[in-house]
Amino acid sequence: MPSAVSELYQYTHVPETEENLDWADQGNKELAETLIEAIRTKGFFYVINYGISQEAVDAQFALGQKFYELPLDEKLKYEPDLDSGDYNGYRPAGRRFLSGGLKDKTEVWNMATRAGHITQPLPKLLEDRKEDIEGFAKNLHDKVLDPLNHLIALALELPEDFFTRVHKWETHDESHLRYMKYSKFTPEEIKQLDDGLWSRGHTDLGTITLLFRQPVAALQIRDHETGDWKWAKPLDGSLTVNTCDALSFLTGGYVKSTVHRVSVPPKDQRHVDRLGLLYFARPQNDLVLKTIDSPVLKREGFTQNEFEAGGHPVPTMGEFTTLKQTWQQRKGVSYQNSEGQEILPGFKGQYFK
Repeated sequence: MPSAVSELYQYTHVPETEENLDWADQGNKELAETLIEAIRTKGFFYVINYGISQEAVDAQFALGQKFYELPLDEKLKYEPDLDSGDYNGYRPAGRRFLSGGLKDKTEVWNMATRAGHITQPLPKLLEDRKEDIEGFAKNLHDKVLDPLNHLIALALELPEDFFTRVHKWETHDESHLRYMKYSKFTPEEIKQLDDGLWSRGHTDLGTITLLFRQPVAALQIRDHETGDWKWAKPLDGSLTVNTCDALSFLTGGYVKSTVHRVSVPPKDQRHVDRLGLLYFARPQNDLVLKTIDSPVLKREGFTQNEFEAGGHPVPTMGEFTTLKQTWQQRKGVSYQNSEGQEILPGFKGQYFK
């Protein structure tokens, strides 16, 4: 015979309503509005509490530092065909002229995570740790990029998975992790730099760039509203995030591509090199970069990007990537000589002072 207690704890769930109600979204809508306001007016924002340990971040910085300690001859074994737009591998310093006739001192190491794996040749230092590097990149994709893409979709009144569907980890794209080193300049070289810049103002070409905290102050962001340059303050445990060309194309210019540059550091930090750790997110290569069908964009009048407005063919992400990378990486060219060159019909390369 059933006990009184067992009868008491039997419970039948009430069926959920089938009506289409205007459900609360648990604060995500408010967060999405804050995010879209930040990237439309200021050009960048910070992310904290993103679920990746400082130990894991420090391990990547340590790998980057060890990589740049390798002999130049060893690093040059991994130099891609930069003049043809390839960029995965090692880019040596000295390919571009800065102001005052100086050559840059910027080295770059890019590792693509195509379809979830790094397939390019790696030096033994990194090959031995490839699984850790891939895991770190996947955590960035899953714990940072996907949530940001959900919020941007929500802000544009699109299905929550709209952008994550074209940023799938297992799909071929040009997303990549980067170790980047700006070697210090001597006091005499700094005096020779007419504009005081290691890298002129520019935009990135994907959708979102993630930059890990770098204690050497050098990054400056141009405010979308005022045009003023502001130092991006390094915040403990944070990621600095900026939006890029592809997201601007997809939103018809509603979300602008962040203009940023790298300045000579403050006087008390000019004696050290600057090491950067970045992740560049790009949608799948076959995505056509046409303006998306968003209720918000229609209401606000952002229905055509520069390609569509000019009646030009709209490129795919892969096509745009190759053409802009080719323009950016030309050897022995100054910023002034690159200015205003048409990269493809409807889009000119541009640098900003």
